[in-house]
Amino acid sequence: MEGTGPATLRHAMGHFATGIAVVTTLEDGHDHAMTANSLTSVSLEPPLVLVCVRQESGWLEAVVSSRVWGVSLLPLASRPAASWLSSGGRPLYGQLAQIPHHRGELDVALLDDALATLECRTRDMHDAGDHVIVVGEVVSSRADPHRDDPLIYYRSRYTSTR
Repeated sequence: MEGTGPATLRHAMGHFATGIAVVTTLEDGHDHAMTANSLTSVSLEPPLVLVCVRQESGWLEAVVSSRVWGVSLLPLASRPAASWLSSGGRPLYGQLAQIPHHRGELDVALLDDALATLECRTRDMHDAGDHVIVVGEVVSSRADPHRDDPLIYYRSRYTSTR
C-alpha cells in the first residue's frame, strides 16, 4: 500500500510493534479507562511520559479535570481487558467492574495483573491534529522483575513475543 492518506499512514504505522497499556483516571468518584499503544517515555530527569489521546475521548475529558492518571502496562493474559477498554459504546461508568485493580497513591486505578504501573500528574497538553499529547510527570512507578510476557500490538492486532 502506497500513498499519503490516513489509511496508508495507519497501514504503515501498523508495522511498528508497540506495547499495550491501560490508562486510567478518577473524576468525581468515577473511573475512566482506555487502552493505549501510544505511550512513550520522554525524560528521566524529571521523570516524564506521554500518551496520545483522541480529541473526542471521554478519558481525555476526565483527565483534563482530574489532572492525575495511571498507567498499567499489560501482560498477554490481559488481552480481554485491552479489548474491552478499546471498544466503543461501553458504559461510561463501571468500566473496570470486571477487571481486578487497586488504587495507587494518587487514587487512580492500577490493574492488578500489570507488568508495571505508573502514576502521573499532568504537566502539559498539546493539540496534535485529531489527538492531544498528554505529558505527565511520573510520581510513582513499580515493575515486576519476574514478568516477561508483554501484550504487543502489531498490524492492527494483539500478539505476543512468544
